[in-house]
Amino acid sequence: MARSQFQNLQNYLRPYWFDLAIGTTALLAANILGTYIPSLIRVAVDGLGKVQSIDTSQIMNYVWLIVGLSSIMWIIRMTSRVWIFGIGRKVEFSLKQQIFEHLLKLPPSYFSNNSAGETISIVTSDVENIRRLMGFALLSIINSVFVYSLTLPAMLSIDPMLTVLSISVYPIMLVIVQSFSGQLRDEQMEVQEELSQVSSLLQEDLNGMALIKTYAQEQNERDAFARLNDRLLDANLRMAKSRNILFPLLGGIASISFLVLIWFGGEKLANPANTTFKIGDLLTLIIYVERLIFPTAILGFVMVTYQRGVVSLQRIQNILDMPPAIADPDQAIAIHKDQIKGSIEIKNLTFTFPDAIVPALDRVNFRVEPGETVAILGTVGSGKSTLANALMRLINVRSQQIFIDGIDITAMRIEDLRSLIAFVPQDSFLFSATIRDNIRYGKPQAFDHEVENFASQAKIEPEILKFPKQYDTLVGERGITLSGGQRQRTALARALLVDTPILVLDDALSSVDNQTATGILANFPQHKTVLFITHNLSAASICDRIILMDAGQVVQVGTHAQLLAESAIYQNLWNQHKLESALV
Repeated sequence: MARSQFQNLQNYLRPYWFDLAIGTTALLAANILGTYIPSLIRVAVDGLGKVQSIDTSQIMNYVWLIVGLSSIMWIIRMTSRVWIFGIGRKVEFSLKQQIFEHLLKLPPSYFSNNSAGETISIVTSDVENIRRLMGFALLSIINSVFVYSLTLPAMLSIDPMLTVLSISVYPIMLVIVQSFSGQLRDEQMEVQEELSQVSSLLQEDLNGMALIKTYAQEQNERDAFARLNDRLLDANLRMAKSRNILFPLLGGIASISFLVLIWFGGEKLANPANTTFKIGDLLTLIIYVERLIFPTAILGFVMVTYQRGVVSLQRIQNILDMPPAIADPDQAIAIHKDQIKGSIEIKNLTFTFPDAIVPALDRVNFRVEPGETVAILGTVGSGKSTLANALMRLINVRSQQIFIDGIDITAMRIEDLRSLIAFVPQDSFLFSATIRDNIRYGKPQAFDHEVENFASQAKIEPEILKFPKQYDTLVGERGITLSGGQRQRTALARALLVDTPILVLDDALSSVDNQTATGILANFPQHKTVLFITHNLSAASICDRIILMDAGQVVQVGTHAQLLAESAIYQNLWNQHKLESALV
Protein backbone atom coordinates (compact mmCIF):
# COMPACT_ATOMS: atom_id res chain seq x y z
CA MET A 1 0.00 0.00 0.00
CA ALA A 2 1.34 3.42 -0.89
CA ARG A 3 2.34 5.81 1.86
CA SER A 4 -0.60 8.09 1.06
CA GLN A 5 -2.99 5.19 1.57
CA PHE A 6 -1.42 4.42 4.94
CA GLN A 7 -1.95 8.06 5.84
CA ASN A 8 -5.58 7.80 4.77
CA LEU A 9 -6.04 4.76 7.00
CA GLN A 10 -4.43 6.65 9.89
CA ASN A 11 -6.81 9.53 9.27
CA TYR A 12 -9.76 7.16 9.45
CA LEU A 13 -8.47 5.67 12.73
CA ARG A 14 -7.45 8.94 14.40
CA PRO A 15 -10.93 9.86 15.76
CA TYR A 16 -11.19 6.42 17.39
CA TRP A 17 -7.82 6.20 19.13
CA PHE A 18 -9.53 5.75 22.51
CA ASP A 19 -11.57 2.80 21.23
CA LEU A 20 -8.42 1.33 19.68
CA ALA A 21 -6.49 1.80 22.93
CA ILE A 22 -9.15 0.00 24.99
CA GLY A 23 -9.51 -2.79 22.45
CA THR A 24 -5.73 -3.23 22.17
CA THR A 25 -5.31 -3.26 25.95
CA ALA A 26 -8.03 -5.87 26.31
CA LEU A 27 -6.46 -7.95 23.53
CA LEU A 28 -3.07 -7.76 25.29
CA ALA A 29 -4.62 -8.88 28.58
CA ALA A 30 -6.38 -11.80 26.84
CA ASN A 31 -3.12 -12.91 25.22
CA ILE A 32 -1.22 -12.66 28.53
CA LEU A 33 -3.78 -15.01 30.05
CA GLY A 34 -3.66 -17.20 26.95
CA THR A 35 0.10 -17.52 27.40
CA TYR A 36 -0.11 -18.10 31.15
CA ILE A 37 -2.75 -20.86 31.10
CA PRO A 38 -0.54 -23.40 29.20
CA SER A 39 2.29 -22.78 31.68
CA LEU A 40 -0.20 -23.50 34.45
CA ILE A 41 -1.14 -26.73 32.72
CA ARG A 42 2.57 -27.55 32.50
CA VAL A 43 3.01 -27.08 36.28
CA ALA A 44 -0.11 -29.16 36.96
CA VAL A 45 0.92 -32.07 34.72
CA ASP A 46 4.52 -32.17 35.96
CA GLY A 47 3.37 -31.82 39.57
CA LEU A 48 0.86 -34.66 39.28
CA GLY A 49 3.54 -36.83 37.71
CA LYS A 50 5.61 -36.65 40.89
CA VAL A 51 2.93 -38.04 43.27
CA GLN A 52 2.27 -41.76 43.77
CA SER A 53 -1.51 -41.49 44.07
CA ILE A 54 -3.98 -39.20 42.33
CA ASP A 55 -5.24 -36.39 44.54
CA THR A 56 -8.69 -35.48 43.16
CA SER A 57 -8.91 -32.26 45.13
CA GLN A 58 -5.55 -31.11 43.79
CA ILE A 59 -6.66 -31.88 40.22
CA MET A 60 -9.92 -29.99 40.73
CA ASN A 61 -8.06 -27.00 42.10
CA TYR A 62 -6.14 -26.78 38.85
CA VAL A 63 -9.30 -27.41 36.81
CA TRP A 64 -11.27 -24.65 38.50
CA LEU A 65 -8.33 -22.26 38.27
CA ILE A 66 -7.92 -22.95 34.54
CA VAL A 67 -11.67 -22.71 33.93
CA GLY A 68 -11.82 -19.43 35.82
CA LEU A 69 -8.88 -17.91 33.98
CA SER A 70 -10.24 -19.15 30.64
CA SER A 71 -13.60 -17.55 31.38
CA ILE A 72 -11.94 -14.25 32.25
CA MET A 73 -9.86 -14.49 29.07
CA TRP A 74 -13.02 -15.13 27.00
CA ILE A 75 -14.76 -12.07 28.50
CA ILE A 76 -11.73 -9.85 27.89
CA ARG A 77 -11.36 -11.15 24.33
CA MET A 78 -15.03 -10.42 23.61
CA THR A 79 -14.50 -6.93 24.97
CA SER A 80 -11.58 -6.39 22.61
CA ARG A 81 -13.66 -7.61 19.65
CA VAL A 82 -16.52 -5.27 20.54
CA TRP A 83 -14.24 -2.23 20.72
CA ILE A 84 -12.10 -2.98 17.67
CA PHE A 85 -14.94 -4.25 15.47
CA GLY A 86 -16.82 -1.16 16.62
CA ILE A 87 -14.07 0.96 15.04
CA GLY A 88 -14.82 -0.67 11.70
CA ARG A 89 -18.52 0.11 12.07
CA LYS A 90 -17.84 3.72 13.04
CA VAL A 91 -15.41 4.19 10.15
CA GLU A 92 -18.05 2.74 7.83
CA PHE A 93 -20.65 5.20 9.11
CA SER A 94 -18.39 8.27 8.93
CA LEU A 95 -17.01 7.27 5.52
CA LYS A 96 -20.47 6.90 4.02
CA GLN A 97 -21.41 10.29 5.43
CA GLN A 98 -18.18 11.83 4.13
CA ILE A 99 -18.66 10.41 0.63
CA PHE A 100 -22.29 11.52 0.49
CA GLU A 101 -21.47 15.05 1.63
CA HIS A 102 -18.64 15.22 -0.92
CA LEU A 103 -20.94 14.00 -3.70
CA LEU A 104 -23.23 16.92 -2.93
CA LYS A 105 -20.34 19.29 -3.71
CA LEU A 106 -19.32 17.71 -7.01
CA PRO A 107 -20.33 19.33 -10.30
CA PRO A 108 -23.11 17.87 -12.48
CA SER A 109 -20.43 16.74 -14.96
CA TYR A 110 -19.26 14.11 -12.47
CA PHE A 111 -22.66 12.45 -12.46
CA SER A 112 -22.83 12.68 -16.24
CA ASN A 113 -19.50 10.88 -16.61
CA ASN A 114 -19.99 8.29 -13.84
CA SER A 115 -22.91 5.91 -13.58
CA ALA A 116 -25.09 5.93 -10.49
CA GLY A 117 -24.64 2.17 -10.18
CA GLU A 118 -20.86 2.50 -9.89
CA THR A 119 -21.18 5.25 -7.29
CA ILE A 120 -23.66 3.17 -5.27
CA SER A 121 -21.28 0.20 -5.46
CA ILE A 122 -18.50 2.35 -4.02
CA VAL A 123 -20.68 3.71 -1.21
CA THR A 124 -21.89 0.22 -0.25
CA SER A 125 -19.53 -2.58 -1.28
CA ASP A 126 -16.25 -0.66 -1.13
CA VAL A 127 -17.05 1.01 2.17
CA GLU A 128 -17.94 -2.40 3.59
CA ASN A 129 -14.50 -3.65 2.55
CA ILE A 130 -12.94 -0.75 4.46
CA ARG A 131 -15.05 -1.75 7.48
CA ARG A 132 -13.62 -5.27 7.33
CA LEU A 133 -10.11 -3.87 6.99
CA MET A 134 -10.59 -1.61 10.00
CA GLY A 135 -12.35 -4.30 12.04
CA PHE A 136 -11.46 -7.90 11.25
CA ALA A 137 -8.05 -7.28 9.66
CA LEU A 138 -6.97 -4.75 12.30
CA LEU A 139 -7.94 -7.07 15.15
CA SER A 140 -6.23 -10.04 13.47
CA ILE A 141 -2.98 -8.12 12.93
CA ILE A 142 -2.86 -6.79 16.51
CA ASN A 143 -3.73 -10.23 17.87
CA SER A 144 -1.01 -11.90 15.75
CA VAL A 145 1.60 -9.44 17.03
CA PHE A 146 0.67 -10.18 20.65
CA VAL A 147 0.47 -13.93 20.12
CA TYR A 148 3.92 -14.13 18.57
CA SER A 149 5.58 -11.65 20.95
CA LEU A 150 4.27 -13.50 24.03
CA THR A 151 4.18 -17.11 22.87
CA LEU A 152 7.58 -17.40 21.20
CA PRO A 153 9.57 -16.26 24.28
CA ALA A 154 7.56 -18.70 26.41
CA MET A 155 8.34 -21.54 23.98
CA LEU A 156 12.03 -20.60 23.81
CA SER A 157 12.25 -20.69 27.60
CA ILE A 158 11.05 -24.32 27.55
CA ASP A 159 13.19 -25.68 24.70
CA PRO A 160 14.86 -23.44 22.10
CA MET A 161 15.67 -26.26 19.67
CA LEU A 162 12.13 -27.68 19.57
CA THR A 163 10.74 -24.15 19.26
CA VAL A 164 12.90 -23.37 16.23
CA LEU A 165 12.08 -26.73 14.61
CA SER A 166 8.32 -26.31 15.17
CA ILE A 167 8.17 -22.84 13.58
CA SER A 168 10.65 -23.58 10.80
CA VAL A 169 7.79 -24.02 8.31
CA TYR A 170 6.36 -20.55 8.96
CA PRO A 171 8.67 -18.65 6.56
CA ILE A 172 7.31 -20.89 3.81
CA MET A 173 3.81 -19.70 4.71
CA LEU A 174 4.88 -16.06 4.48
CA VAL A 175 6.44 -16.64 1.06
CA ILE A 176 3.21 -18.27 -0.18
CA VAL A 177 1.10 -15.40 1.15
CA GLN A 178 3.38 -12.88 -0.56
CA SER A 179 3.20 -14.74 -3.87
CA PHE A 180 -0.59 -14.73 -3.79
CA SER A 181 -0.99 -11.07 -2.76
CA GLY A 182 -0.68 -9.48 -6.23
CA GLN A 183 -2.99 -12.05 -7.80
CA LEU A 184 -5.63 -11.54 -5.11
CA ARG A 185 -5.45 -7.75 -5.52
CA ASP A 186 -5.99 -7.96 -9.29
CA GLU A 187 -8.83 -10.45 -8.91
CA GLN A 188 -10.50 -8.27 -6.28
CA MET A 189 -10.24 -5.21 -8.54
CA GLU A 190 -11.88 -7.19 -11.33
CA VAL A 191 -14.71 -8.29 -9.02
CA GLN A 192 -15.36 -4.71 -7.91
CA GLU A 193 -15.42 -3.42 -11.49
CA GLU A 194 -17.78 -6.18 -12.68
CA LEU A 195 -20.03 -5.55 -9.68
CA SER A 196 -20.20 -1.87 -10.64
CA GLN A 197 -21.22 -2.81 -14.19
CA VAL A 198 -24.01 -5.06 -12.92
CA SER A 199 -25.23 -2.36 -10.51
CA SER A 200 -25.23 0.26 -13.27
CA LEU A 201 -27.24 -1.88 -15.69
CA LEU A 202 -29.68 -2.87 -12.96
CA GLN A 203 -30.34 0.75 -12.01
CA GLU A 204 -30.74 1.86 -15.62
CA ASP A 205 -33.19 -0.93 -16.36
CA LEU A 206 -35.24 -0.25 -13.23
CA ASN A 207 -35.48 3.44 -14.15
CA GLY A 208 -36.29 2.66 -17.77
CA MET A 209 -38.63 -0.29 -17.22
CA ALA A 210 -41.55 1.45 -18.93
CA LEU A 211 -39.43 2.09 -22.03
CA ILE A 212 -38.16 -1.50 -22.06
CA LYS A 213 -41.73 -2.79 -22.05
CA THR A 214 -42.89 -0.25 -24.62
CA TYR A 215 -40.27 -1.43 -27.12
CA ALA A 216 -40.54 -5.11 -26.07
CA GLN A 217 -36.82 -5.26 -25.24
CA GLU A 218 -37.15 -7.57 -22.24
CA GLN A 219 -35.16 -10.36 -23.90
CA ASN A 220 -32.34 -8.05 -24.96
CA GLU A 221 -32.04 -6.60 -21.47
CA ARG A 222 -32.23 -10.10 -20.00
CA ASP A 223 -29.36 -11.20 -22.24
CA ALA A 224 -27.30 -8.09 -21.44
CA PHE A 225 -27.75 -8.64 -17.70
CA ALA A 226 -26.89 -12.34 -18.08
CA ARG A 227 -23.63 -11.45 -19.84
CA LEU A 228 -22.58 -9.04 -17.11
CA ASN A 229 -23.72 -11.45 -14.41
CA ASP A 230 -21.67 -14.26 -16.02
CA ARG A 231 -18.60 -12.03 -16.05
CA LEU A 232 -19.14 -11.21 -12.38
CA LEU A 233 -19.57 -14.92 -11.61
CA ASP A 234 -16.36 -15.79 -13.46
CA ALA A 235 -14.45 -13.08 -11.62
CA ASN A 236 -15.78 -14.30 -8.25
CA LEU A 237 -14.96 -17.91 -9.11
CA ARG A 238 -11.40 -17.00 -10.06
CA MET A 239 -10.93 -15.21 -6.77
CA ALA A 240 -12.61 -18.06 -4.87
CA LYS A 241 -10.26 -20.54 -6.57
CA SER A 242 -7.23 -18.57 -5.41
CA ARG A 243 -8.63 -18.36 -1.87
CA ASN A 244 -9.50 -22.06 -1.79
CA ILE A 245 -5.94 -22.89 -2.81
CA LEU A 246 -4.31 -20.46 -0.39
CA PHE A 247 -6.22 -21.11 2.84
CA PRO A 248 -6.00 -24.95 2.97
CA LEU A 249 -2.37 -24.71 1.89
CA LEU A 250 -1.56 -22.40 4.80
CA GLY A 251 -3.50 -24.57 7.24
CA GLY A 252 -1.77 -27.73 6.02
CA ILE A 253 1.70 -26.24 6.29
CA ALA A 254 0.91 -24.88 9.76
CA SER A 255 -0.17 -28.36 10.88
CA ILE A 256 3.27 -29.71 10.03
CA SER A 257 4.45 -27.94 13.19
CA PHE A 258 2.52 -30.48 15.26
CA LEU A 259 4.19 -33.38 13.49
CA VAL A 260 7.66 -31.89 13.93
CA LEU A 261 7.03 -31.19 17.62
CA ILE A 262 5.58 -34.61 18.40
CA TRP A 263 8.33 -36.36 16.46
CA PHE A 264 11.37 -34.65 17.97
CA GLY A 265 9.71 -34.02 21.34
CA GLY A 266 8.75 -37.69 21.65
CA GLU A 267 12.31 -38.75 20.86
CA LYS A 268 13.61 -36.41 23.53
CA LEU A 269 11.21 -37.81 26.15
CA ALA A 270 12.23 -41.37 25.23
CA ASN A 271 15.93 -40.56 25.60
CA PRO A 272 17.14 -42.03 28.96
CA ALA A 273 19.76 -39.31 29.21
CA ASN A 274 17.04 -36.60 29.29
CA THR A 275 16.37 -35.29 32.79
CA THR A 276 15.08 -31.78 32.16
CA PHE A 277 12.48 -32.14 29.40
CA LYS A 278 9.20 -33.52 30.79
CA ILE A 279 5.84 -34.48 29.36
CA GLY A 280 4.36 -31.23 30.68
CA ASP A 281 6.91 -29.34 28.61
CA LEU A 282 5.90 -31.19 25.44
CA LEU A 283 2.18 -30.70 26.14
CA THR A 284 2.73 -26.98 26.76
CA LEU A 285 4.72 -26.62 23.55
CA ILE A 286 1.91 -28.34 21.63
CA ILE A 287 -0.62 -25.89 23.10
CA TYR A 288 1.64 -22.96 22.25
CA VAL A 289 2.08 -24.16 18.67
CA GLU A 290 -1.68 -24.45 18.39
CA ARG A 291 -1.91 -20.83 19.53
CA LEU A 292 0.42 -19.87 16.69
CA ILE A 293 -1.37 -21.85 13.98
CA PHE A 294 -4.57 -19.80 13.86
CA PRO A 295 -2.92 -16.35 13.66
CA THR A 296 -0.56 -17.70 11.01
CA ALA A 297 -3.20 -19.49 8.96
CA ILE A 298 -5.52 -16.49 9.15
CA LEU A 299 -2.89 -14.50 7.30
CA GLY A 300 -4.66 -15.68 4.14
CA PHE A 301 -7.95 -14.15 5.24
CA VAL A 302 -6.15 -11.01 6.36
CA MET A 303 -4.41 -10.81 3.00
CA VAL A 304 -7.71 -11.06 1.09
CA THR A 305 -9.25 -8.42 3.36
CA TYR A 306 -6.17 -6.28 2.93
CA GLN A 307 -6.27 -6.53 -0.87
CA ARG A 308 -9.99 -5.78 -0.91
CA GLY A 309 -9.38 -2.80 1.35
CA VAL A 310 -6.56 -1.49 -0.86
CA VAL A 311 -8.72 -1.70 -3.98
CA SER A 312 -11.72 -0.18 -2.24
CA LEU A 313 -9.64 2.55 -0.63
CA GLN A 314 -8.32 3.55 -4.02
CA ARG A 315 -11.83 3.71 -5.50
CA ILE A 316 -13.13 5.72 -2.55
CA GLN A 317 -10.19 8.13 -2.63
CA ASN A 318 -10.78 8.70 -6.33
CA ILE A 319 -14.08 10.29 -5.32
CA LEU A 320 -12.88 12.08 -2.19
CA ASP A 321 -9.80 13.48 -3.94
CA MET A 322 -11.91 15.00 -6.68
CA PRO A 323 -12.08 18.68 -5.76
CA PRO A 324 -15.41 20.47 -6.04
CA ALA A 325 -15.48 22.42 -9.28
CA ILE A 326 -16.94 25.40 -7.46
CA ALA A 327 -16.00 26.38 -3.91
CA ASP A 328 -16.67 29.31 -1.61
CA PRO A 329 -14.18 32.16 -1.87
CA ASP A 330 -11.82 32.72 1.05
CA GLN A 331 -13.78 35.69 2.41
CA ALA A 332 -17.25 34.84 1.16
CA ILE A 333 -20.06 37.32 1.70
CA ALA A 334 -22.91 35.97 3.80
CA ILE A 335 -26.30 36.85 2.28
CA HIS A 336 -29.81 36.25 3.58
CA LYS A 337 -32.63 36.16 1.08
CA ASP A 338 -34.61 38.78 3.03
CA GLN A 339 -31.87 41.30 2.15
CA ILE A 340 -32.24 40.72 -1.60
CA LYS A 341 -34.78 42.49 -3.83
CA GLY A 342 -33.98 40.40 -6.89
CA SER A 343 -32.22 42.51 -9.52
CA ILE A 344 -29.97 40.60 -11.92
CA GLU A 345 -27.22 42.16 -14.00
CA ILE A 346 -25.09 40.31 -16.55
CA LYS A 347 -21.91 42.07 -17.74
CA ASN A 348 -19.89 40.68 -20.64
CA LEU A 349 -20.60 37.12 -19.53
CA THR A 350 -18.46 34.72 -21.53
CA PHE A 351 -18.18 31.01 -20.89
CA THR A 352 -16.60 28.18 -22.87
CA PHE A 353 -17.02 24.54 -21.90
CA PRO A 354 -13.81 22.50 -21.47
CA ASP A 355 -12.47 21.15 -24.79
CA ALA A 356 -14.91 23.38 -26.70
CA ILE A 357 -13.72 25.96 -29.23
CA VAL A 358 -16.82 28.13 -29.61
CA PRO A 359 -18.08 29.89 -26.44
CA ALA A 360 -21.45 28.76 -25.16
CA LEU A 361 -21.99 32.32 -23.91
CA ASP A 362 -20.31 35.19 -25.75
CA ARG A 363 -20.27 38.67 -24.16
CA VAL A 364 -23.81 38.50 -22.83
CA ASN A 365 -25.17 41.73 -21.35
CA PHE A 366 -28.61 42.52 -19.89
CA ARG A 367 -30.31 43.65 -16.69
CA VAL A 368 -33.48 42.41 -14.97
CA GLU A 369 -35.20 44.65 -12.44
CA PRO A 370 -36.66 43.36 -9.17
CA GLY A 371 -40.14 41.85 -9.66
CA GLU A 372 -39.74 41.71 -13.45
CA THR A 373 -40.73 38.63 -15.46
CA VAL A 374 -38.37 38.17 -18.38
CA ALA A 375 -38.63 35.47 -21.02
CA ILE A 376 -35.46 34.16 -22.67
CA LEU A 377 -36.03 32.76 -26.14
CA GLY A 378 -33.70 31.12 -28.61
CA THR A 379 -33.07 28.07 -30.70
CA VAL A 380 -31.55 24.88 -29.29
CA GLY A 381 -27.90 25.52 -28.42
CA SER A 382 -28.28 29.27 -28.18
CA GLY A 383 -26.98 29.30 -24.56
CA LYS A 384 -30.24 29.65 -22.61
CA SER A 385 -29.68 26.74 -20.20
CA THR A 386 -25.98 27.59 -19.86
CA LEU A 387 -27.06 31.07 -18.76
CA ALA A 388 -29.35 29.57 -16.09
CA ASN A 389 -26.56 27.27 -14.87
CA ALA A 390 -24.16 30.21 -14.71
CA LEU A 391 -26.60 32.20 -12.58
CA MET A 392 -26.85 29.27 -10.12
CA ARG A 393 -23.07 28.71 -10.31
CA LEU A 394 -23.63 25.15 -11.44
CA ILE A 395 -20.82 26.04 -13.82
CA ASN A 396 -17.84 28.12 -12.79
CA VAL A 397 -17.87 31.66 -14.15
CA ARG A 398 -15.31 34.40 -13.68
CA SER A 399 -15.83 37.23 -11.23
CA GLN A 400 -17.39 40.57 -12.15
CA GLN A 401 -19.76 39.05 -14.70
CA ILE A 402 -22.99 38.24 -12.82
CA PHE A 403 -24.47 40.44 -10.09
CA ILE A 404 -27.51 40.07 -7.86
CA ASP A 405 -28.54 43.36 -6.25
CA GLY A 406 -25.11 44.66 -7.27
CA ILE A 407 -23.23 41.87 -5.46
CA ASP A 408 -20.88 39.67 -7.49
CA ILE A 409 -22.21 36.10 -7.18
CA THR A 410 -18.65 34.70 -7.11
CA ALA A 411 -18.10 36.62 -3.85
CA MET A 412 -21.15 35.03 -2.19
CA ARG A 413 -21.26 31.78 -0.26
CA ILE A 414 -22.60 29.18 -2.70
CA GLU A 415 -25.21 28.01 -0.20
CA ASP A 416 -26.46 31.58 0.23
CA LEU A 417 -26.53 32.21 -3.53
CA ARG A 418 -28.62 29.14 -4.20
CA SER A 419 -30.98 30.03 -1.35
CA LEU A 420 -31.82 33.20 -3.34
CA ILE A 421 -32.86 31.31 -6.48
CA ALA A 422 -35.51 28.65 -6.99
CA PHE A 423 -34.53 26.69 -10.09
CA VAL A 424 -36.97 24.46 -12.00
CA PRO A 425 -35.38 22.49 -14.87
CA GLN A 426 -37.22 20.92 -17.78
CA ASP A 427 -36.60 17.42 -16.46
CA SER A 428 -38.29 17.93 -13.11
CA PHE A 429 -37.06 15.35 -10.61
CA LEU A 430 -39.50 14.05 -8.01
CA PHE A 431 -38.64 11.78 -5.12
CA SER A 432 -40.37 8.48 -4.45
CA ALA A 433 -42.63 10.07 -1.84
CA THR A 434 -46.07 11.65 -1.60
CA ILE A 435 -47.05 14.69 -3.65
CA ARG A 436 -47.26 16.66 -0.40
CA ASP A 437 -43.70 15.76 0.64
CA ASN A 438 -42.35 16.50 -2.83
CA ILE A 439 -43.89 19.99 -2.81
CA ARG A 440 -42.52 20.85 0.63
CA TYR A 441 -39.09 19.31 0.00
CA GLY A 442 -37.36 22.70 0.12
CA LYS A 443 -39.30 23.69 3.26
CA PRO A 444 -40.04 20.47 5.19
CA GLN A 445 -41.80 22.30 8.02
CA ALA A 446 -44.39 23.91 5.71
CA PHE A 447 -48.03 23.62 6.75
CA ASP A 448 -50.56 21.77 4.62
CA HIS A 449 -52.37 24.98 3.68
CA GLU A 450 -49.10 26.41 2.30
CA VAL A 451 -48.59 23.28 0.19
CA GLU A 452 -52.12 23.54 -1.15
CA ASN A 453 -51.83 27.27 -1.82
CA PHE A 454 -48.73 26.93 -4.01
CA ALA A 455 -50.09 23.83 -5.71
CA SER A 456 -53.03 26.02 -6.69
CA GLN A 457 -50.68 28.73 -8.01
CA ALA A 458 -48.89 26.08 -10.10
CA LYS A 459 -52.28 24.94 -11.53
CA ILE A 460 -51.77 21.36 -10.33
CA GLU A 461 -54.22 21.22 -7.41
CA PRO A 462 -57.36 20.28 -9.43
CA GLU A 463 -55.56 17.22 -10.78
CA ILE A 464 -54.15 16.29 -7.37
CA LEU A 465 -57.67 16.32 -5.89
CA LYS A 466 -58.77 13.78 -8.50
CA PHE A 467 -56.36 11.17 -7.12
CA PRO A 468 -57.92 8.80 -4.52
CA LYS A 469 -55.35 9.82 -1.88
CA GLN A 470 -55.01 13.39 -3.18
CA TYR A 471 -51.88 15.03 -1.67
CA ASP A 472 -50.90 11.74 -0.02
CA THR A 473 -50.56 10.01 -3.39
CA LEU A 474 -47.20 8.32 -3.87
CA VAL A 475 -45.63 9.52 -7.11
CA GLY A 476 -43.32 6.51 -7.54
CA GLU A 477 -39.63 6.62 -8.39
CA ARG A 478 -38.77 9.81 -10.31
CA GLY A 479 -42.49 10.68 -10.33
CA ILE A 480 -43.33 7.90 -12.78
CA THR A 481 -47.04 7.84 -11.85
CA LEU A 482 -47.49 11.48 -12.96
CA SER A 483 -47.56 12.84 -16.49
CA GLY A 484 -44.79 15.14 -17.72
CA GLY A 485 -46.90 18.24 -17.22
CA GLN A 486 -47.96 17.14 -13.75
CA ARG A 487 -44.36 16.54 -12.74
CA GLN A 488 -43.34 19.98 -14.00
CA ARG A 489 -46.13 21.76 -12.16
CA THR A 490 -45.43 19.79 -8.96
CA ALA A 491 -41.80 20.89 -9.20
CA LEU A 492 -42.95 24.47 -9.82
CA ALA A 493 -45.12 24.35 -6.69
CA ARG A 494 -42.09 23.13 -4.77
CA ALA A 495 -40.05 26.11 -6.03
CA LEU A 496 -42.80 28.61 -5.26
CA LEU A 497 -43.18 27.29 -1.70
CA VAL A 498 -39.52 28.09 -0.92
CA ASP A 499 -40.40 31.75 -1.68
CA THR A 500 -37.05 32.95 -3.02
CA PRO A 501 -36.66 36.44 -4.53
CA ILE A 502 -35.59 34.94 -7.88
CA LEU A 503 -37.27 32.13 -9.82
CA VAL A 504 -35.58 30.51 -12.83
CA LEU A 505 -37.71 28.29 -15.08
CA ASP A 506 -35.55 26.41 -17.59
CA ASP A 507 -38.19 25.27 -20.08
CA ALA A 508 -40.04 24.08 -16.99
CA LEU A 509 -43.49 24.39 -18.60
CA SER A 510 -42.64 22.63 -21.87
CA SER A 511 -45.09 19.81 -21.14
CA VAL A 512 -47.90 22.18 -20.14
CA ASP A 513 -50.45 23.50 -22.63
CA ASN A 514 -50.21 27.15 -23.70
CA GLN A 515 -53.31 28.30 -21.83
CA THR A 516 -52.21 26.76 -18.53
CA ALA A 517 -48.65 28.04 -18.90
CA THR A 518 -49.93 31.55 -19.60
CA GLY A 519 -52.22 31.39 -16.56
CA ILE A 520 -49.34 30.30 -14.33
CA LEU A 521 -47.10 33.17 -15.45
CA ALA A 522 -49.86 35.73 -15.05
CA ASN A 523 -50.39 34.72 -11.40
CA PHE A 524 -46.79 34.85 -10.18
CA PRO A 525 -46.27 37.08 -7.09
CA GLN A 526 -45.41 40.65 -8.05
CA HIS A 527 -42.30 40.78 -5.83
CA LYS A 528 -40.62 37.78 -7.47
CA THR A 529 -38.05 38.19 -10.26
CA VAL A 530 -38.67 35.50 -12.89
CA LEU A 531 -36.37 34.31 -15.67
CA PHE A 532 -38.57 32.23 -17.98
CA ILE A 533 -36.44 30.19 -20.42
CA THR A 534 -38.87 28.77 -22.93
CA HIS A 535 -39.92 27.87 -26.46
CA ASN A 536 -43.54 28.74 -25.62
CA LEU A 537 -44.14 32.06 -27.38
CA SER A 538 -47.72 32.39 -26.09
CA ALA A 539 -46.50 32.43 -22.50
CA ALA A 540 -43.43 34.52 -23.36
CA SER A 541 -45.59 37.18 -25.02
CA ILE A 542 -47.20 38.19 -21.68
CA CYS A 543 -43.83 38.64 -19.93
CA ASP A 544 -42.57 42.12 -19.13
CA ARG A 545 -39.68 41.72 -21.55
CA ILE A 546 -38.20 39.13 -23.87
CA ILE A 547 -34.49 38.45 -24.37
CA LEU A 548 -33.76 36.87 -27.73
CA MET A 549 -30.58 34.76 -27.86
CA ASP A 550 -28.70 33.15 -30.74
CA ALA A 551 -25.31 31.39 -30.81
CA GLY A 552 -24.54 32.36 -27.22
CA GLN A 553 -25.24 36.06 -27.72
CA VAL A 554 -28.11 38.38 -26.87
CA VAL A 555 -29.56 39.39 -30.23
CA GLN A 556 -32.33 41.71 -29.06
CA VAL A 557 -34.22 42.74 -25.92
CA GLY A 558 -37.71 44.23 -25.74
CA THR A 559 -41.39 43.66 -25.12
CA HIS A 560 -43.45 41.35 -27.30
CA ALA A 561 -44.81 44.33 -29.24
CA GLN A 562 -41.37 45.88 -29.71
CA LEU A 563 -39.78 42.68 -30.97
CA LEU A 564 -42.72 41.97 -33.25
CA ALA A 565 -42.24 45.37 -34.83
CA GLU A 566 -38.43 45.46 -34.94
CA SER A 567 -36.99 41.92 -35.03
CA ALA A 568 -37.19 39.76 -38.16
CA ILE A 569 -36.03 36.73 -36.14
CA TYR A 570 -38.82 37.18 -33.62
CA GLN A 571 -41.37 37.80 -36.37
CA ASN A 572 -40.43 34.48 -37.98
CA LEU A 573 -40.69 32.68 -34.62
CA TRP A 574 -44.09 34.25 -33.92
CA ASN A 575 -45.46 33.46 -37.39
CA GLN A 576 -44.27 29.86 -37.03
CA HIS A 577 -45.93 29.68 -33.60
CA LYS A 578 -49.23 30.99 -34.98
CA LEU A 579 -49.13 28.47 -37.83
CA GLU A 580 -48.48 25.59 -35.44
CA SER A 581 -51.31 26.75 -33.17
CA ALA A 582 -53.68 26.93 -36.13
CA LEU A 583 -52.74 23.42 -37.25
CA VAL A 584 -53.31 22.08 -33.75
